Amino acid sequence: MLTREDNERLVRVGPGTEMGRLMRLYWIPFLLSRDVPPDGQPYRVRLLGEDLLAFRDTQGQVGLVDQACPHRGAPLVFARNEEGGLRCVYHGWKFTTTGACEEMPAEPAGSRMPTRVRLKAYPVRERNGVLWTYMGPDPEQPPELPMVEWNLVPQEQVALSVRVQECNWLQALEGEVDSAHAALLHGRVDTSGAINQWKQAQDLAPSFECAVHDSGVSIASRRKIGEDRNYIRVNQFLMPFWTLVPPQSHFPELSGHAWVPIDDEHTLCLMFSYHPAQPFYEKTRRLFKEGHGGRETGHASEKAFEPRPVTVPYHTYWTVYNRANAYRFDYQLQVDKFNSGLPGLWVQDAACQSGVAPIYDRTRENLGSSDTGVVRTRRLLLDAVRKLATENVVPPSAAKPEQYLWRAISITVPAGADWKAEGAEFMRARPGQGFGYEP
Repeated sequence: MLTREDNERLVRVGPGTEMGRLMRLYWIPFLLSRDVPPDGQPYRVRLLGEDLLAFRDTQGQVGLVDQACPHRGAPLVFARNEEGGLRCVYHGWKFTTTGACEEMPAEPAGSRMPTRVRLKAYPVRERNGVLWTYMGPDPEQPPELPMVEWNLVPQEQVALSVRVQECNWLQALEGEVDSAHAALLHGRVDTSGAINQWKQAQDLAPSFECAVHDSGVSIASRRKIGEDRNYIRVNQFLMPFWTLVPPQSHFPELSGHAWVPIDDEHTLCLMFSYHPAQPFYEKTRRLFKEGHGGRETGHASEKAFEPRPVTVPYHTYWTVYNRANAYRFDYQLQVDKFNSGLPGLWVQDAACQSGVAPIYDRTRENLGSSDTGVVRTRRLLLDAVRKLATENVVPPSAAKPEQYLWRAISITVPAGADWKAEGAEFMRARPGQGFGYEP
């Protein structure tokens, strides 16, 4: 368990907090490109507790700016996006994507006021259909975008989805760092279904080992497959909010999440599934979009969302499965068919991560050996936060984009073999090259 002080240190991300300062050293994926068409409706965003607004101007440049007009605080979500900038509907002040004020119609001709007023703005980069921002200390000279493999391969090799989750970012992330739950939470009461055929379902008591590296933590689970073989699944945590999940033999693709803090109690869950060397399977892409038999997959389906007013941050990405309706839990379904009684993979995870409270009191935990990866991840984050706060030491991964070239793996090795040695080659991400082994 964590002390109350360390729990607070990890979960608070707003301006001036220790974790917030750490997060601001990294590029943050915050929206899909398609959400902001040229001269289209501005889109409300909240990141690390800051209320912002995204828009794309006439020339195609994307801005991420303060959501309130610096004149008298009118909401810029109502602004007219026209002719290269946002024009506030209140008094007509017009701002570019960089935050510069171009026009103040009610001010006298020749007034110097437009040169003195700026709208807070963060730099934005766009790559393969995803918008990224840097909220760090030197916005004029940010580091390069991280070389996460899913955002380096062609778009036809990737499936993306975004949703809002009602809990602190770390609770969501820890759910994916923990792989002990998978066959249990996602399994069935009967013996049918693909999940019950997963290799990890053959051994529900794996042993866990971790390897810390400059980018994060490799978390390996070891399961017995017969007398002389071990099935090794290695999940990856990459600083500060990335998780990578190994492929299944039935679903041979790589996947993972960016667990982006919206604020202390909400998380933007950007999920990616991809194949490193070939176009993504159309059948699987369709399954992600439509769901399966009325149930959700690992991605939120198109039918899972309930739009909210445009003044609500991420108004298009709130789902119908939430704490208020018990995530549509069905006890009879639990008795008859599915272990959880919850309607699909990501809903099962979200309900367990978010169902009790937006920020869980970790002083009440009783951790076991299966929580090895969670413990190591917390230690790494706490160490990074403390070194930054007391010594101004920046984690190596913040400025070295190549340190994100990792893959999660699922390999079979001789019993007792060193998974780090056996899997070293396969854990290197090489965009354009396949897994290198049979998942």
